[in-house]
Amino acid sequence: MTRPIEILLVEDNPGDVRLTQEALRESRIANALSVVGDGAAAITFLEESGPAGTNAIPDLVLLDLNLPKLSGRDVLSRIKEHEHWKVIPVVVLTTSESEKDILECYPRHVNCYITKPLAFDAFLEVVRQIEDFWLTIVRLPRS
Repeated sequence: MTRPIEILLVEDNPGDVRLTQEALRESRIANALSVVGDGAAAITFLEESGPAGTNAIPDLVLLDLNLPKLSGRDVLSRIKEHEHWKVIPVVVLTTSESEKDILECYPRHVNCYITKPLAFDAFLEVVRQIEDFWLTIVRLPRS
């Protein structure tokens, strides 16, 4: 690999941001994590990414559903409707176990829906498994 995997974390909970950062810091895969705290900031980040932009285009988006300003559902829809962003894998990582939320995400072309465990060790393990699957096993498109 010539460059680190670019990950965009869209998360408004500072504790979950820290846990995700900690899990990815221990990664075997070189990664660069960018964090935004609301849905509108996620869209702005993506609009400012690319060769002419100030941000790298993410290889993977970890998206919370319950966000301020613009919901995770709306962010997901905007990503998957955009000509250049729609190939970016989006993993919903949320506390919601609602069947309604799950059923709303898959028609919007989410790549994966994961409910965050409440226990610290279990949360770290989920992030490590996301990393193992999406950054080791899966072949991501390179921009």
